[in-house]
Amino acid sequence: MNLSIRRKVILGALASMVAGLAVAGVLAVRSVEQHELARTAETLEARTALVASALEPHLPSAGPALQRIVRELSRQGNARITVIGTDGLVAADSDTPDAALANLENHGARPEVVQALQVGRGMDNRLSQTTGQRMFYFARLVNLSPSSQVVLRLSLPLTVLEERSSDLKRGVGVAFAIAFIVSMICSVFIARGITRPLSEIAVAARRLADGALGHRIRLVSHDEIGVLAQTLNTMADQLESKIQQVTEDRSQLLAILSSMVEGIMVLDGAGRVLQVNPAWERIFSVRNDEAKGRPYREMIKHPELASLTAEVLQKHEALSGEITLSPTRRTLRVEASPVPGEEGGNKPCVVVVFYDITALRRLEQIRKDFVANVSHELRTPLTSIKGYVEALLDGGKDDPRAAEQYLEIVRKQSDRLNLLLDDLLQLAQIESGQIALRQDLVRVDTVFERTMTVMKPLADKKGHALTVAVPDDLPPILGDEERLVQLLTNLLDNAVKYTPAKGAIVVAARRLPRRPSDPRQGMIELSVTDTGMGIPESDRPRVFERFYRVDKARSRELGGTGLGLAIVRHIAEGHGGRVWAEGTLPSGSRFMVTLPIYPDEMRQSELELQIAKETSV
Repeated sequence: MNLSIRRKVILGALASMVAGLAVAGVLAVRSVEQHELARTAETLEARTALVASALEPHLPSAGPALQRIVRELSRQGNARITVIGTDGLVAADSDTPDAALANLENHGARPEVVQALQVGRGMDNRLSQTTGQRMFYFARLVNLSPSSQVVLRLSLPLTVLEERSSDLKRGVGVAFAIAFIVSMICSVFIARGITRPLSEIAVAARRLADGALGHRIRLVSHDEIGVLAQTLNTMADQLESKIQQVTEDRSQLLAILSSMVEGIMVLDGAGRVLQVNPAWERIFSVRNDEAKGRPYREMIKHPELASLTAEVLQKHEALSGEITLSPTRRTLRVEASPVPGEEGGNKPCVVVVFYDITALRRLEQIRKDFVANVSHELRTPLTSIKGYVEALLDGGKDDPRAAEQYLEIVRKQSDRLNLLLDDLLQLAQIESGQIALRQDLVRVDTVFERTMTVMKPLADKKGHALTVAVPDDLPPILGDEERLVQLLTNLLDNAVKYTPAKGAIVVAARRLPRRPSDPRQGMIELSVTDTGMGIPESDRPRVFERFYRVDKARSRELGGTGLGLAIVRHIAEGHGGRVWAEGTLPSGSRFMVTLPIYPDEMRQSELELQIAKETSV
C-alpha cells in the first residue's frame, strides 16, 4: 500500500501513542489489581487468625453445631468460612445448606488447600463453582493436636476489586481518547511542517523529470531539508548543462546519420543492434524501432556479413567486404570497424557501414556489355569492308562484275556502319539530355499518319496486312511530335522485320481510364501487335536494353542495330510514360506504350490557339 510521508508520520505517531497508552493502561490496571489483591490477602489473613482462635474450641466437634458457629462467624467477619479436613472433605461451610454439605466435592485439590497443607498457608483467586462469583481464597493450616489438623479457609468476593478495576479502565479509556485526539492534532501539525517542504521538493523533482530544467526549489530553511533542496538545485543546474550538451551532440549526430546515403548499423559486443540510420532502414526495409535490441542476424540473414562481423568482434580489426542481397540482388560494400569501450564506461561495439554500389556495379556491367557489343557491332561491318577491299586489291578490280559486286557489299556495310553510328549518337544525346523534348500539343492521329506514310510501303513489300485502329476523339498529347513519330516508327520497323511474309500487324490507340492517384490526367495507350516469331517471356524485360538481341544471328541478318527499342524506352519515359512487351497467342508479340494526356483545364484553349496558328499559316 502506497502512503504519503504525511500519512506515514501521522500514523507512526498515533501508533506509538496508542501502543504507549495501551501498555501504560494495562500496567496500571494490573498494578491496581495486584495492590487490591495484596490488601485482600492481608485482610483475610488477619480474619483467618481471628476465626481460627474463635473456632479452635469447637473444632473437635462436627455436624450442625459447627455449621451454626461457622455461619455466625461468617456473618460477623463478612467472609465465607470453610473448614476442610486434611483428607479434603468439607466439615463446614458458611454458604452451603446443611443438607447439601455432604454433597460438596472434595477440596483437597484446591490450590490454596494444597499450599496450606504444604507450607501452612495458601491463597488463590478464581471463579467459585459453588457461588458463581469470582472469589479470593486464603487458607491456613490449624493444628488441633499433634495428630489432628484442619484447613481453615476464608474467601471474599472480588466485586469491589472488579468495580475498582472497571472504574480504572474507564478512566484510562477516557484519558486514552483525550490523549489520542491531542496526539492526532499535534501529529498533523508536525507532519505538515515536515512534509510540506518535502512535497515541494517532490513537485520540483517531478517537473525536472518532465523536462522543466529551469525550475528551481524555493529554500525556506537551513536544516536537513534545506540542504536537500539546495543539493537538488545544484544537481538541476548540472543536469541542465549536461542535457543541453548531450542534446546538441545527439542532434548533430542524428543530422549527420540522417543525411548520409550510406547505411549505418551499430552493434554491441553480442551482435545486438544499438542504432541504425534512415538509409539503413531503406536498404533493408526494417524500421528503427523494430531493429533496436534485436540480433542483426534476425534481420540480415547473410552468411558473409555474419562471418565478417564475427571476425571484427574477435580480432578487433577493421574489415571490409562485398555482399549481394536476395531477392533484390542489391550489391552492398560493407565496412566494419570496432569501437573500443571506455574504461569503466561504454562496452565495445562495432560500426558497420553499407555502401549501396548496385548502380555502380550495374553501370560497370552495362559499360562492359556496351563496349563488347559496340566492338562486335563495329567489327562485323569493318571486317566485311576490309575483306572485300583486300579482294579488290588482290585482282578483283580487274573483273568489272566482281568489282561491282564487291563495291555494292562495301556500300551496304558502310550504310550499316553509318546507321549504327547515327543510332549510337542519337541514343547518347537522348540519355545525356542534349536533345530536349518539345512540349507541344500533339494529335495522336497525326503521329499515326506520318508513321504509316513511311512504314506502309515496307509492310506492303513483305505482303503484311497492316491494320490501324485509332479513334477520332482521342485527346492530344503534350510532347515532341518528331520523337513520338520516331518511337512508333521503331516499333513498326521491328514488327515488319521480324514478322514472316504475309503476316498481320495491328497498330492501335485507345484512351485509358483516369488514375485514382491523379484524377486530372488520363493516359493514351499505343500498341503494335504482330504475328512474328515472338519473344520468350524470360527475354521480354531485357529487350529494351542496348544491343540486346533475342536471336542474334537473325537480327544481324535483318540489319538491326540493337538500339531501336532502347531509343523507344527513353522517348516514352521522357514523355512521362512507359513501354513494355507482351506475348500473344499462338505466336507474335505486342509492344505497349502509355503516354499522358494533356491536362483538361488547358487543353481546349491551347488547342484552339494552335489550330488558329496553323490556319493562319
